[in-house]
Amino acid sequence: MKTTTAVAITQKHSASKRHLLALLGITLCVAASFQFITSSAQAQTRKDSVVLGMILEPTSLDPTTAPAAAIGEVVHYNILEGLTKINADGSITPLLAESWVMDADGKAYTFKLRKGVKFQDGANFDSAAVKFSFERAKAEKSTNKAKGAVFNNIAHISAPDAHTVVLVLNNPDGNFLFRMGENTAVILHPSTADAAATKPVGTGPYKLENWSKGSAITLTKWDAYRDAANVKLKRVTFRFINDASAQVAALLAGDIDGMPRFQSPQSLKQFQADKRFVVEMGNTAGKGIMTINNKKKPFDDVRVRRALSHAIDKKAFIDGVFEGLAKPIGSHMAPTDAGYVDLTGQYPFDPEKAKALLKEAGVQTPLNVTLTLPPPPYARKGGEILAAQLAKVGIVAKIENVEWAQWLGGTFKGNFDLTVINHVEPLDFMNYANPQYYWGYDSKAFRDLATKYSATTGAKDRTKLFGDMQRMIANDAVNVFLFNPTNTAVYKKGLKGLWASSPVFANDMASVSWN
Repeated sequence: MKTTTAVAITQKHSASKRHLLALLGITLCVAASFQFITSSAQAQTRKDSVVLGMILEPTSLDPTTAPAAAIGEVVHYNILEGLTKINADGSITPLLAESWVMDADGKAYTFKLRKGVKFQDGANFDSAAVKFSFERAKAEKSTNKAKGAVFNNIAHISAPDAHTVVLVLNNPDGNFLFRMGENTAVILHPSTADAAATKPVGTGPYKLENWSKGSAITLTKWDAYRDAANVKLKRVTFRFINDASAQVAALLAGDIDGMPRFQSPQSLKQFQADKRFVVEMGNTAGKGIMTINNKKKPFDDVRVRRALSHAIDKKAFIDGVFEGLAKPIGSHMAPTDAGYVDLTGQYPFDPEKAKALLKEAGVQTPLNVTLTLPPPPYARKGGEILAAQLAKVGIVAKIENVEWAQWLGGTFKGNFDLTVINHVEPLDFMNYANPQYYWGYDSKAFRDLATKYSATTGAKDRTKLFGDMQRMIANDAVNVFLFNPTNTAVYKKGLKGLWASSPVFANDMASVSWN
């Protein structure tokens, strides 16, 4: 009996011990799990990467040879840099140039370059690279979209030493320092410039890691960047999401962290009410127009072009496409441009006036035309509205939807009747002085005015001439001037540094971080 009792006690003690060990094991597992969860949460609060949505995929990564604004969204200030920097508020500050001096006549600029700057392959950045880049931009076969307005005006480029560049202009240009900050003036590596379309090598804080065509572009932080300690994000991914509803879905699902140029205004209230997101609105340099091929009949008649302007209800267009988040314009300038003249009242919505002008010009209605629409939602949705309005004055617009590459390869080469596009480049009014530009406006009077403007240095006289140019473009009804869009950025709460305004199409990722 005693033996049986002793065995029972021993078994009970062993069971209790096993139970305690099991409890201890569970406690340790819970503690380990809690520590893992805590570590994961802390890791999430120390984010060093971001995924942003973009509307269009760039056709190239070299902004000095291709005109698509989407190129600048990826590479400008991130991979490639210029002598100056255009900030979110439109101000100009030094970038690759640390300082500059302008001669009294406004025709010569001497730039002092930053020392110790390197390209991402380790080569030194110097004045030879600047000279190479600008001579390439003004070469006879250059496809740089600023060739005519900027680089052809540079008469002489010299590099007296490794850190000095002197640019002598044919005519003074009051916007020259701004031009040096646009993506068309970025400095390319002389040894790799020919490959910049797919493998750009610059002086910026990020390097190209991968371009998955049709999907995304990923940049990684360049640790040897001159100010790498202040660059917080190690990885930046740009995802291409053209469809507005898909942009909304990607944000809500957490697939992207932000959309710097959000294109679904009807969804803004949803995001404004959602505490997970921040919605910011800012200014842009955009000029949304229905472009008219001035070289094609009957559009070579100013009365027909004026008829088109009277046929369009700009307010209805802006309300239908942007939910009112845009301003009407009356010429090819943005309301934020210094010297802007409000000409929106020159062609009030008047279908009867439009019909009368068409009749006066001898146009037989119905007039059949083609309205070519690139991918952005403002064009595709807005094109439907424009076609409906044109139909009411006897103009039947057959809609032709094209991809961006087709638009650049056909429409932008002058093969179109009408198209819809937002010209996002700031101060690009000098394109009207180029008869070869895709809308085909050929006016000696305007070219003379533009030449006089370029040669004028006095602020008062320049402002007057700037106004005269706006009025001439409007009076000649070169295009139907529609809207200046509000820039809307939607992003996750905690992300900071994204531009709310877009003076140029760029995403300055070195200034972006998580709280």
